[in-house]
Amino acid sequence: MIKTVEELEKMAVSGRLLADVFTFIDRLPLVGMTTMQVNNMVEDYIVHELKSRPASKGQYEYPYVLNCSRNEVVCHGMPSERDVIANGQIINFDITLEKDGFIADSSKTYMIGDVPPYAEKLVRSTYEALWKGIAVVRPGATVGDIGHAIERFAKGHGYGVVSEYCGHGIGREMHEEPDIIHVGKAGTGVVLREGMTFTIEPMLNQGTARVKTKKDGWTVVTKDGKLSAQFEHTVAVTADGARVLTLRPDEENMLDLLK
Repeated sequence: MIKTVEELEKMAVSGRLLADVFTFIDRLPLVGMTTMQVNNMVEDYIVHELKSRPASKGQYEYPYVLNCSRNEVVCHGMPSERDVIANGQIINFDITLEKDGFIADSSKTYMIGDVPPYAEKLVRSTYEALWKGIAVVRPGATVGDIGHAIERFAKGHGYGVVSEYCGHGIGREMHEEPDIIHVGKAGTGVVLREGMTFTIEPMLNQGTARVKTKKDGWTVVTKDGKLSAQFEHTVAVTADGARVLTLRPDEENMLDLLK
């Protein structure tokens, strides 16, 4: 769905507020906290400090504000009072926020304390893969160009790229057209047009790309039990390329990749 200039600016407001949520999480100790504590603190911050709505809560009957996907969890991990965050783990927080009728969606994988070198490499590579995808966004490019850029980079570093779950259009609804698959053939698929808004959110696995869903119906894990990492931004297609609506303050240097 093509957004007007006014709609894009409203989405940018939601994106900036969501970026502020991650700045809030950055300040939390995390080690020793339960994932439910993080969920509850994020909900309080979004509702009372940012005067916004946590858009994930109630969507598809999901009862929480965020997904927390740790170690071998690929996506859709659910917070729990029994889930204690520990040193050496990696954990992704995936959060949505709605302000004035428009939704932003973003995620970040945190390295908790001293993580093994292979885990750090996976996390850093996944983050770079996200930006490889963002860098090709411009009018006239295709969805396949995004997937191709991510897949080529990830597989070149020996990682599996999850294809069952993908990025998506976003705006007044959390999930709109088009789907943004993180694998693909350059020059294929939907052609990008100025005013489109969507998420790019690659999930890279330390081992194979194969995944399975646990009995809770939500939590997706790697089939081989190896680590998985994810990063996500909401982007808009502009005449000059990609505008990252959920850009965090510590990411300003990444904009050089888009020039």
